[in-house]
Amino acid sequence: MRATDHALAHLSRFRAAAEAMRERLLTDVVCLGEMPAPTGGEGRRAAYVRDRWCEAGVEQGAVDDLNNVVGLLPGEVGSATVLVAVPMDTLDIAPEHREIEVGVDRLVGPFVGDNCLALAALACLPTLLDSLQVRLRSNLLLAGTSQSLSRGNLAGLRRVLAASRWPLACGFCLESVQLGRLNYAAVGVFRGAISCRLPPEYDWAQYGASGTILPMADIVGRIGRIPLCQRPLSTIVLGSIEGGLSYHTIARDTVLRFEARSESGEDLRRIRTAIEDIVAEARARSGKVVELDTVTWREPGGLDIGHPLVRNARAILGALGRPPMIYSTTTQLAALLEAGVPGIVLGLTTGRRRGELDEVEEEVSIPDLWTGLAQLVANLVAADVEAHP
Repeated sequence: MRATDHALAHLSRFRAAAEAMRERLLTDVVCLGEMPAPTGGEGRRAAYVRDRWCEAGVEQGAVDDLNNVVGLLPGEVGSATVLVAVPMDTLDIAPEHREIEVGVDRLVGPFVGDNCLALAALACLPTLLDSLQVRLRSNLLLAGTSQSLSRGNLAGLRRVLAASRWPLACGFCLESVQLGRLNYAAVGVFRGAISCRLPPEYDWAQYGASGTILPMADIVGRIGRIPLCQRPLSTIVLGSIEGGLSYHTIARDTVLRFEARSESGEDLRRIRTAIEDIVAEARARSGKVVELDTVTWREPGGLDIGHPLVRNARAILGALGRPPMIYSTTTQLAALLEAGVPGIVLGLTTGRRRGELDEVEEEVSIPDLWTGLAQLVANLVAADVEAHP
């Protein structure tokens, strides 16, 4: 019998049980979404999830010193452990902009698709499994992880993986959107900031002084001319540039933030060397203080499409009528693969950013969430069968 057979036979029951938890789940989404959770300040969300697990009878739920919240559902056999992880941190915004609107079939609010909905699903997962009377033979390790963004560099999940007392058979990283995504490869990431500032002795009052914007513009142009491979795919994203105060003042400081991505470790290192050379030349030629700060470095990696986790997830999506969206990701999967734990990323619902919404606001589907949760339970059941053939 295939590992997915039992899971596929019960998909409609899984979905109905998820929909029956509508009020509880949406309450959790709103509560979690309206809590501030900047990187390193995820404590309130962690405590909320822990308390929800305690209400569901999870005996081993705790928050560690990095604000990770971790809980264990012991399996009937317990010889293998399956991880389900969700990042908790998000960009910080003013309190008056954190409100989430709940409609009949949609949620609208800041970062509702990134990633408070998936975190609410993690908080409700023990209750959902209990209502379905799903008894896994594997231990189920649940983790809401901190410090996933920017300089956090997946520190929370790395701590969870290093501290786990149970050898992990596999892991699932949950994202709120999009339903149908199936990431089993992580791209390499080089994320950095280039700063250009005037030296202390610079005569910035002299007529014709150029400040820091022109040298940075030259850096931007040269980065844009770095050759990029299409196979394996490499990209450079120039995320933000900041500098200057007004029309008539010379900019003393300018900062460029960027991210280079590649499916090839060798090509990513080539891009890094090229950017280092550009920075060094700009420093020498401009007379300004130009520095490169590496924020994140991750090597690429992934599973084969024939791996049981991937094969089962594709079959489940097919049974749900959802064509899999397969692409490499920059999410938490990288930490699993670095630790030698096979893993995939699953999305739980569909979402979009409408043009009339503010930049941080997103709209996600409520009905599709029940399908996404059914998908999650089915994958857990299939992974449990694979771990105990």
